[in-house]
Amino acid sequence: MEFDAVLFDIGGVLEVVESMDFSSKYEDLLGLPAGTIAGHTADLWPAGALGLRTEDEIRREMSSRVNLSAAVVEEIFEDMWAQYLGTADIELTNDLAGLRPRLRTGLLSNSFVGAREREETAYGFSGLVDDIVYSHEVGIAKPDQEIYALACRRLDVDPTRTVFVDDAQIAVDGAAAVGMTTILHHDTHSTIAQLDTLLT
Repeated sequence: MEFDAVLFDIGGVLEVVESMDFSSKYEDLLGLPAGTIAGHTADLWPAGALGLRTEDEIRREMSSRVNLSAAVVEEIFEDMWAQYLGTADIELTNDLAGLRPRLRTGLLSNSFVGAREREETAYGFSGLVDDIVYSHEVGIAKPDQEIYALACRRLDVDPTRTVFVDDAQIAVDGAAAVGMTTILHHDTHSTIAQLDTLLT
């Protein structure tokens, strides 16, 4: 089968990330009972992922709900963003960049308010692909089928002629449901090998 486009997830694929443990880390540092920060802010992270709250609003809510100073909240968010951004998978990023102009390319991310600006500063993703769809900007998140359809519309390609790469099974299943050919990312070399097989 011939393909017209490839879409990649970001975190866990192009960015090598560890467990997001910033809440428990600061609970330990501040002597708070386990689950205090996470429990009081559980609704804020999904809201940020869909663009329903700004980052400043989320910071203020965290400060108010957990009774933390603005300075401590700033430290928590610095750690959160460091964990969120991880480190670049250079080999996989270069492989994706090399698919242009033969194929349309894009990124499709369940994100958090502020991600585009920080990822652009860290990695310059906009120069690597034709389009980037962030959940916080469009108000839809994987595995909702509409976000895959939207990403394909923005690239002007048919989902059935698109390859999608993600490290989360639920996100891969959502892409398959709209007709995409999928790769569940486990490691760099196997993903590149699968792409090479599909695209040659």
